[in-house]
Amino acid sequence: MANPTQSIAANRLPVDVRRLPGISRLTADYTYAFANLAPFFAGNPAEPAAWRAAIDRVQGSRRPRARIADAIVDQQRRHDAPRAAIAAADELRDDRTVAIVTGQQAGLFGGPLYTLLKAVTAIKLAAHVRATYGVPAVAAFWVESEDHDWNEVATCWVLDRDLERRPITLPTLPGAGVAPVAAIRLDATAGPAIDALRDTLPPTDFTTSLVEQLRAAYRTDATMSGAFVRWMLQVLGEHGLIVYDASDPATKPFVRDVFARELEEPGRTAAIAAKAGRDLVERGYHAQVTANEDAVALFHLNGAREPIHRVGDGLMVGTVRRSAADLLKELDERPASFSPNVLLRPLVQDSLFPSISYVAGPNELAYLAQLRGVYERFGVPMPLMVPRASATLVDSASIRFLTKTGLPFEALQRDDESALNHLLEQQLPPSVEGAWRDADATVTARMETLAESVQLLDPTLEGAARSALGRMKHDLDTLRDKIVHAAKRRDDTLRRQFSRTRGLAFPGGALQERAVGAVYFLDRYGPALVERLLAELPLDAGQHWVMAI
Repeated sequence: MANPTQSIAANRLPVDVRRLPGISRLTADYTYAFANLAPFFAGNPAEPAAWRAAIDRVQGSRRPRARIADAIVDQQRRHDAPRAAIAAADELRDDRTVAIVTGQQAGLFGGPLYTLLKAVTAIKLAAHVRATYGVPAVAAFWVESEDHDWNEVATCWVLDRDLERRPITLPTLPGAGVAPVAAIRLDATAGPAIDALRDTLPPTDFTTSLVEQLRAAYRTDATMSGAFVRWMLQVLGEHGLIVYDASDPATKPFVRDVFARELEEPGRTAAIAAKAGRDLVERGYHAQVTANEDAVALFHLNGAREPIHRVGDGLMVGTVRRSAADLLKELDERPASFSPNVLLRPLVQDSLFPSISYVAGPNELAYLAQLRGVYERFGVPMPLMVPRASATLVDSASIRFLTKTGLPFEALQRDDESALNHLLEQQLPPSVEGAWRDADATVTARMETLAESVQLLDPTLEGAARSALGRMKHDLDTLRDKIVHAAKRRDDTLRRQFSRTRGLAFPGGALQERAVGAVYFLDRYGPALVERLLAELPLDAGQHWVMAI
């Protein structure tokens, strides 16, 4: 990983993640006080010895590598993957090969910026592992295509010409919200959504080619997840990223034993995760997943995605009672009828891929902290959990503005002008500022003296004198506000710089990487975006980077 002491380039500024809005104590401690969380994870990714141990664990584990590789290579080819992605998938045959895995839902047009940042982190980490530990290493992106939450994937947010945040949304398609997104087929409405995106984005030299590529990926009759896979491969496949659709029935037989054990001991996984959650709470953290100990960590797929839970000595699939023996028989005959839930998904992923690390977002770190015992139960090596790179992409003028003013990055989030007013106050001529302070101090001192003196004539006059002081100070404060507003009118440049930087950094009041789709930046910067991120985005844990591309 990158050296935290490396020199900071002029086009980027570091921000301690603990200063960012919404960062949990668990996320902060994972980087800055890992010892507090060590019992919940397989090792500290800041320590080289942990990486060597993870490599040894994975290389020593047994799995049908060649057959799994065949299925993954075939999937890459079906999605017209670039040669580099196919070659990376083929490397999985080698018993020495390890994988850096990350993943996300199949968000429209590639999802939020953080989805791209996850993939870039995985690619950079794979290169680091190859160079540092001398083993074949590939990067893989696990597309959680069996999720059925349509609202999570159907909208992409972008910025318009005025830096206003705008949604581009697909209509509710047949099966949406019930069936996995892998089963949702796009129709002619995908075209108008792409048209709306084109009309909303500020036009650049890259807009035409971007729209053509999106039409090729999000074509009529493609599945929602298939379109996402094609798009991600277009953007990142040439850098060797494997983009894997988790709904592929060809790989379900390889995780049959994981599914079978879950059905044979229903509720055990949930109980382990629930206990870990209680342990986290006792240590002052939070439990990301509240596990119902009657829940089975599997879904049944039969048109819809139905939960399975234990009732007495039997199981309920949705609203239908079934025996474990019956479900095990179906598992043998049709393993693609089953899908892991959030507690079992990482183990399925790491049974297929030789994962030595998983690139996680803040919320993922929290629920992964509940799974060490689950990994041990199934005998699957738990990978190291690496926080994804975190970044806000701005223009060079915004970097200069932040550097020149010294304004704390997080101050831009406030939904008022207090930070701007503070900046403008700092811009006042020293003579004006000094004169106002002298006037305030003088009035206060003289009126305090007068209030004390009038007591000798009439004690009731002290209150009148202090009331007069309050009115004078109020008038002085009003004058100061007028001075600040005059400075605002005079210094339009500072106001514009502030508004533009805030609009880029916290669109709609939310951190950019969560609030804006990666497609906006691909339109703005073109293919250079990925190249620059791979070359210049540091992987220093605990830092959020404000970068000019």
